[in-house]
Amino acid sequence: IKYTNTKVMMQNVHLAPEIDEDDLYSGYNDYNPIYDIEELENDAAFQQAVRTSHGRRPPITAKISSTAVTRPIATGYGSKTSLASSIGRPMTGAIQDGVTRPMTAVRAAGFTKAALRGSAFDPLGQSRGPAPPLEAKKKDSPEEKIKQLEKEVNELVEESCIASSCGDLKLALEKAKDAGRKERVLVRQREQVTTPENINLDLTYSVLFNLASQYSVNEMYAEALNTYQVIVKNKMFSNAGILKMNMGNIYLKQRNYSKAIKFYRMALDQVPSVNKQMRIKIMQNIGVTFIQAGQYSDAINSYEHIMSMAPNLKAGYNLTICYFAVGDREKMKKAFQKLIAVPLEIDEDKYISPSDDPHTNLVTEAIKNDHLRQMERERKAMAEKYIMTSAKLIAPVIETSFAAGYDWCVEVVKASQYVELANDLEINKAVTYLRQKDYNQAVEILKMLEKKDSRVKSAAATNLSALYYMGKDFAQASSYADIAVNSDRYNPAALTNKGNTVFANGDYEKAAEFYKEALRNDSSCTEALYNIGLTYEKLNRLDEALDCFLKLHAILRNSAEVLYQIANIYELMENPSQAIEWLMQVVSVVPTDPQVLSKLGELYDHEGDKSQAFQYYYESYRYFPCNIEVIEWLGAYYIDTQFWEKAIQYFERASLIQPTQVKWQLMVASCFRRSGNYQKALDTYKDTHRKFPENVECLRFLVRLCTDLGLKDAQEYARKLKRLEKMKEIREQRIKSGRDGSGGSRGKREGSASGDSGQNYSASSKGERLSARLRALPGTNEPYESSSNKEIDASYVDPLGPQIERPKTAAKKRIDEDDFADEELGDDLLPE
Repeated sequence: IKYTNTKVMMQNVHLAPEIDEDDLYSGYNDYNPIYDIEELENDAAFQQAVRTSHGRRPPITAKISSTAVTRPIATGYGSKTSLASSIGRPMTGAIQDGVTRPMTAVRAAGFTKAALRGSAFDPLGQSRGPAPPLEAKKKDSPEEKIKQLEKEVNELVEESCIASSCGDLKLALEKAKDAGRKERVLVRQREQVTTPENINLDLTYSVLFNLASQYSVNEMYAEALNTYQVIVKNKMFSNAGILKMNMGNIYLKQRNYSKAIKFYRMALDQVPSVNKQMRIKIMQNIGVTFIQAGQYSDAINSYEHIMSMAPNLKAGYNLTICYFAVGDREKMKKAFQKLIAVPLEIDEDKYISPSDDPHTNLVTEAIKNDHLRQMERERKAMAEKYIMTSAKLIAPVIETSFAAGYDWCVEVVKASQYVELANDLEINKAVTYLRQKDYNQAVEILKMLEKKDSRVKSAAATNLSALYYMGKDFAQASSYADIAVNSDRYNPAALTNKGNTVFANGDYEKAAEFYKEALRNDSSCTEALYNIGLTYEKLNRLDEALDCFLKLHAILRNSAEVLYQIANIYELMENPSQAIEWLMQVVSVVPTDPQVLSKLGELYDHEGDKSQAFQYYYESYRYFPCNIEVIEWLGAYYIDTQFWEKAIQYFERASLIQPTQVKWQLMVASCFRRSGNYQKALDTYKDTHRKFPENVECLRFLVRLCTDLGLKDAQEYARKLKRLEKMKEIREQRIKSGRDGSGGSRGKREGSASGDSGQNYSASSKGERLSARLRALPGTNEPYESSSNKEIDASYVDPLGPQIERPKTAAKKRIDEDDFADEELGDDLLPE
């Protein structure tokens, strides 16, 4: 083989001819054959290049084993020779035996050894036709079944989480259980096909963790704890010990504080020290557990450690509460100072545009209300809430008086980053004075705050307006309401109070305008919406009033005041069935309100349902046995049903409530007489005569009763009656003679000295029958009927007499019963 290669190389070697070294001008007429265009038509390589896309050579594989192919070069005489490599192999591109050696540098572009010169350029191999179809998967294979089952488990876990986030806890639990069952089937199938090491532990962990979480939110704590135990005890799950914190949370919900603390500490041991944030949160849970267990000293240790390592608002607030619980004044002050010193980490300057650059201004406007800004606002509001609550809590106890305590808190707040809260604390101080009934001090503080900036001035003037309004000083209330409105036109409380003062003066249209403006500034101002409903009711615009209260009912679903007003409007619209329905809702909210129950009894009485009316009147009497209207109705009801003995107890209670009213004692005597107990009736009439010696009605019954019983006192009572009637007749004549134009007809004579109308006494036969159609009150205007064989006509009509004004219910919100709220804007007073 070596000999053959050497022979081939020697054939390609051409020795240069000997030239005359003295010829100095030789070679000037020679030229490079590459630039010879006359022989291009006979050049086979050039013609082949033209036919194959402008010089792109086809891939041709050499038939010889050597990689070096000779290439022709031009000598000085124009001869074309081929040079070989130093080892005798042909150079790249050399043609040997009709085959050109391939250019290996571009082999990756699609050239192959077997290609021949003249073949088409096809680097992607498209000339070979389409690729054969993929091999179909076998659906019945165990691997495919496992993959499909694993996909179903993941989908069930996701559906469970989505259902839980949407509030459908039962569906979330069912999906979690299904995922757990399918995951166990998946594990068994995987163990049959592969080794146990190939089990998907992440999927098992997620299924068990989701199941435990769903058990917990569904308050199935025992099942949740068992599931968490399965995860924690499995050593194959990494970092499962942190779930002991969830187990501690469950024990905390069960009020098992000792176990909750135990698991919190176990979880704390599992968390590495580098995870500082998680350790702080677990320690906060430990502190909360100690507080609920009443172990304030242990809670103080936890929160002190947190405040030294990573101070935060919640820990500072809880630390202040713990020191307040143990009564340590100095520590309370220090804890309050630590709470105020917690950095908010909020940069307010970035929301202020420093230049007139339009691009910068657009960016500033875009970030003013983004999610980050909202989070910062919430954090600031939470900090202010914690500080205000802590100050109100500790101010009365850290010094000898609550005023000194508030002053200390105000000074500390003024020296901190929460300067604007100092004025709010001053307003709270004034509210505290109001609760202690020290109105002068409250007014003094609020008047001092009038000199502050507009926001504080508006808040102070609002409270002063409310204070003077409750004192019925409407002029001062209106003046301070104007100050509050002028200081802050967009203060809904100030506008509401201004509307209240106008409402008190009877200008309902103008009051409605102020309430509407308050609602335009703050659509959630429920006081203004309530008051505008009352205003429309006063203006007899019942449909608009009903719309206002129905809107308010959509906001305050369980407000007894709103429900009562809706029922009242339906009553004014002469729709008693709807009024009864809404009053029933009021009873469901406040089942012990006697006025609401009596109102229901009144409506049922007008509807003719005496049994239902009696039930609600009786319930009202049970809760408040001093309502004269209710007592009167119940007594009349028992008279109507001829239960005289039961009626007596109600009229006796009425006589105790109103001892100066003779009618109640006459009703008691009448009930004794109707029940046949004449001796008791006689004693009652005598007692009534001693208390009211000028009562004509009582003397008439005494004369009749003594005559029937054959007593000697009858003549004496008859003389007193005759003298009393004569005196009354003379008195009436004097009154009539003194009147101008006294030519009118003589009116009916009065029946009693108390002003009760009655019938003229007739001394006719003892068998004269009593007319039981009582016009006002039973027994006050009826003559005595002697005992005889005739039955007493006990029919009873209209026991309450003429209709009285609707009583004010306790559920109705009144202006003078409102308390001040613990807010800077004070109360929004509601006119009745």
